[in-house]
Amino acid sequence: MNDNIRRVVVKVGTNVLTNKDNRILGPVLRELVRQIAVLYEEDIMVILVSSGSAMAGMEVLGDTNIENKSIRRQVYSSVGQPRMMRHYYSIFHDYGMRCAQVLATKRDFDPGKHRENMINCYEGLLSEGVIPIANEDDAVSLTMSMFSDNDELASLVAELVNADRLIILSDTDGLYTGHPDDDNSKILNVVKTNENVEKYVQASNKKEGEGRGGMASKLKIAKGTARKDIPTYIANGKRENVIVDIVKNKQIGTKFISA
Repeated sequence: MNDNIRRVVVKVGTNVLTNKDNRILGPVLRELVRQIAVLYEEDIMVILVSSGSAMAGMEVLGDTNIENKSIRRQVYSSVGQPRMMRHYYSIFHDYGMRCAQVLATKRDFDPGKHRENMINCYEGLLSEGVIPIANEDDAVSLTMSMFSDNDELASLVAELVNADRLIILSDTDGLYTGHPDDDNSKILNVVKTNENVEKYVQASNKKEGEGRGGMASKLKIAKGTARKDIPTYIANGKRENVIVDIVKNKQIGTKFISA
């Protein structure tokens, strides 16, 4: 393992955690936790930023009569959040590990007491060997001050805990020079923050319940985080051993580094 890596923030998107019918995939959660357990044995702590709560809530409630989209999201997330944590709690328990839930709003990252409070919470958990699982507190987040998506939350957490790496797991292998399905497209292995790679990004149309962040937002977050000297990766979360391999410095996904 890479000796200078002690803390890694891993963000896993809704599209990684669900199948085409929008069902939460147990084996994917298990593989994530297995990798976190492997790193834990090497004294590398992972902070997990997990999407999927709105989807988990949709699984329980199905279609609702709530017409207001943001209230519907609050309700789905409120129902889905404990469900996601129950999944994680029991899988971590199988690996002899403990996890905790940290729900944040954007205000918690404002300089001052809120931020110090957050740092104390993370540092306390990490010092006890507990894996923090972060998500936005959708139930009480105001629409105008929500994180743009969990990629933004993951970046803020990485900065907060002085992470050595940020790994954004998506359903694509990384950033391509065109559409990922196009034969002429090539994956970009390393991107410097001053390179104009934005031209390669296609707009994506997402359905409700799916993640809010497309590749354009991932790119912006990855560059922004790399500028703060936290190397950032975009990689495929359904690829076996992806987190461990990245920490071992294998060439996987797209790595963003400061110019």
